[in-house]
Amino acid sequence: MVRVGALDHPVERSSHTVPTPKGGGVGIVAAMVLGGLWFGHAAGSAAMAVPLAALFLGVISYLDDLYNWPFLAKLAAQVAAAAGFMAAGGVVRSLNLPPFGVVDLGIAGPVLTLGWILFVTNAVNFMDGLNGLASGSVALAGLAFLVTAPASMGVLALPLVAGIAGFLPFNYPSARIFMGDVGSQPAGFAVSALVVLGASGGPQQGALMLVAVPLVLLPMLADVAFTLVRRARGGARLTQAHRSHLYQVANRAGMPAWRVTLIYWGMAAGCGALGLWASGAAMASFASGTAGAGVIILAASGAAALTGFGLWALYVARRAARAGITVW
Repeated sequence: MVRVGALDHPVERSSHTVPTPKGGGVGIVAAMVLGGLWFGHAAGSAAMAVPLAALFLGVISYLDDLYNWPFLAKLAAQVAAAAGFMAAGGVVRSLNLPPFGVVDLGIAGPVLTLGWILFVTNAVNFMDGLNGLASGSVALAGLAFLVTAPASMGVLALPLVAGIAGFLPFNYPSARIFMGDVGSQPAGFAVSALVVLGASGGPQQGALMLVAVPLVLLPMLADVAFTLVRRARGGARLTQAHRSHLYQVANRAGMPAWRVTLIYWGMAAGCGALGLWASGAAMASFASGTAGAGVIILAASGAAALTGFGLWALYVARRAARAGITVW
């Protein structure tokens, strides 16, 4: 990456102070593509489309790392990758939600699928601003998929997790290389696509995927959603680069980057453990005929995860105030 000039030069909104090579995500994408094609051939066309779409998005993102293309160009590539995956069958058209039975989503199915993929892909990209934060969180989500999905489908997450595991020692706690858009966008796309595959699978599989894996991603997704709403209410241009995410504000307020990353990893792991417990307890309640208890368990797990994030947001706001950071 140094030889081809793929260097991230620090600017006002950067968290690093010296030029650092970017594009380490090339290794992650290589693992996803090779491993994904190896494991995906037995899982159907939609599974095979995940590594191919990730490869397409990785190539476009690598060029963006070199030439800094505008946001609309990135969005167009994301839509194209999502469209290819959806054309191969990666669409949630119905959900089996015990005890309500199968819910047909109709036209909302493709719309929600596309919205989910684009939001997660961009969220992972936005959160890739501190060493290991986004990549480690995605790896934890992949592990959650590996644990909850049937073996034939869970193995699809293995190349993503392995690729990130190979990258992290070069990025955390101090970075010799950054992941770059070439890694963050395909990684975000891949984990969102895995959730789609899980949600469109069997009854138990879909229910587990809708609880465990998204809850692992919740700290990142909530950070992005909170920041977008806050900036929109303040009249900021949403496509403009900034340092207003909670993780960035915490770092600006004096918290070391490695510690911020550990906090997000901890929140992701905690939310994942909560999701695994809640999904199992809810399925047991549904099986025993106490559907109301299962619904309460699922709702309470989501509320608990959001409460934890809310406490983090409150802590960051107070720390920023003590540090004299008034505009963020």
